[in-house]
Amino acid sequence: MEFLDKRIEDYALAHSQPESEVLKKLNRDTYANVLMPRMLSGHMQGNLLSMFSKMICPKQILEIGTYTGYSGICLAQGLLEGGKLHTIDINEELEARVRSFIKEAELTNKINYYIGNALDIIPTINETFDLVFIDADKKNYSNYYDLVFDKVRKGGYIIADNVLWSGKVLDACEKMDVDTKAIDGYNKKIHSDLRVEQTLLPIRDGLMVARKK
Repeated sequence: MEFLDKRIEDYALAHSQPESEVLKKLNRDTYANVLMPRMLSGHMQGNLLSMFSKMICPKQILEIGTYTGYSGICLAQGLLEGGKLHTIDINEELEARVRSFIKEAELTNKINYYIGNALDIIPTINETFDLVFIDADKKNYSNYYDLVFDKVRKGGYIIADNVLWSGKVLDACEKMDVDTKAIDGYNKKIHSDLRVEQTLLPIRDGLMVARKK
């Protein structure tokens, strides 16, 4: 399933902030050398994440799911002076590639990069987060949300990616696979959580944006 009509996407990108040279290089490298490059946030979503971050002006960001580092670099662009982005990924094979792009983006001092299981690592990070971005294994989205909620400040944001799951969330429940059921369950969970305000944005593969009241 295409996220958006190619002509519409091209028009939107032509009238948006262009990718930096580092992000262009990272994009090309991911598609040339890494499995499942469709997981990359990419230009359109990257711009939006950067814009969100610059609007929120976060001191502390948590990203669950680094992949090759594109989204983390975008999110870090809005950090306040002295702020940190904490990004976690379980795939140690990508570590050297990610660290090289973080260095090239001149963000080494702003990004703490963790390798391992996020469910184990999150409790060890003693920070209060202004912004959390969830983009990891779908079956644990709800677990990640529960784990980070008390670490998010009042007025802070939790954003989850892939919440439309290529449109499969529209399937009848009995036809959903495990990941689709997990995503659909996450969307329902956030929608019914009276502790947050939420909106599901049909941008790319869907972003659920929740603001802690």
